[in-house]
Amino acid sequence: MSIVLCRVDDRLVHGQVVVGWGRPLDLHRIVLVDDEVRASPWEQELYRMAAPPEMAVEFASAAEAAPRLALWESSRERVLVLVGTIGIASELERQAPGTLHKLNLGGIHAGPGRRERLRYLYLSDEELAMLQGLARRGMQISAQDVPTSRPVPLADLV
Repeated sequence: MSIVLCRVDDRLVHGQVVVGWGRPLDLHRIVLVDDEVRASPWEQELYRMAAPPEMAVEFASAAEAAPRLALWESSRERVLVLVGTIGIASELERQAPGTLHKLNLGGIHAGPGRRERLRYLYLSDEELAMLQGLARRGMQISAQDVPTSRPVPLADLV
């Protein structure tokens, strides 16, 4: 068991994550890494309600999560580490190098400076550079909205 997926999805916990990924991967725990959500009990309750009762949802800031990645990796539970931005994923890798081996790019929506790479994935040049840096450090990166779709490697997103 361990961290079975690290996913970037700007909507965080929602049906596609819980049903689309959670059930096929038989997840036991979602660790949502987001500083703002970690500081908001109200938002935490909303995200907890999106998950079924048998799936634990835990909240951590990036600073709290980084030293705990190794613990989650060695856990008997099947864990999803969920972040809302590529910047947070990059920060986790910076603080705990080599702990996260794969990064799944899910829903990252249009925003300032971003351009469409796939119908569900918009990236800025800065985000693309961060991803390329993570890949150079050994992280396997692909985009995949749902488990039944074909993973698109980072090289195809440039």
